[in-house]
Amino acid sequence: MIIKTALKLSLLLFILLANTAYAGKQTILILGDSISAAYGMSVEQGWVALFARQIATEYPNVELVNASISGETTGGGLRRLPQILSSHKPQLVVVELGANDGMRGFPAKTLRDNLSEITNLSKEAGARVILVQMEIPPNYGSKYTQAFHDSYALVAKDTDSILAPFLLDGVAGNPTLIQADGIHPTAAAQPRMLENILPSILSVLD
Repeated sequence: MIIKTALKLSLLLFILLANTAYAGKQTILILGDSISAAYGMSVEQGWVALFARQIATEYPNVELVNASISGETTGGGLRRLPQILSSHKPQLVVVELGANDGMRGFPAKTLRDNLSEITNLSKEAGARVILVQMEIPPNYGSKYTQAFHDSYALVAKDTDSILAPFLLDGVAGNPTLIQADGIHPTAAAQPRMLENILPSILSVLD
């Protein structure tokens, strides 16, 4: 009888501990394009994988889900988002989208509307949101380039989200850190990219 009681207590304690550990789990969703999908290199070399390895010890309950796809637009990310939110139930969504919208000349209003909808859907699902500032080359015209740039701060303010710095700061325009296509960062650029975005993510985790 005593043994059975002890076993029951041990099982109850195990369940309580397991539930506590599960309750403390945090999922970070990266919703991005080729910049976060490690285009042109192995996935393990990308900034998302570097981030996962860096926080593995200090934040053992944090799980990263990289839902980034090369060529993705804000519209594509918006269409995929409901299913991703339902499947992974993240506590934090990092949105790294928009560069492909700009490269294709999509209206700045479309960019803002899609980013706003992505952010609102994520917040309705219980997640905090980080919007990653993106930029486009100046050859698209100063008016459009400025409107594109300003869209991120406007959406972040309107949706009460965190605005992270330009992910490719210190990388874009540096031929030693850009692949032969003139667009995508190299493996050597990934640590700098992580350095750019890390403070914004840690501000939420901490």
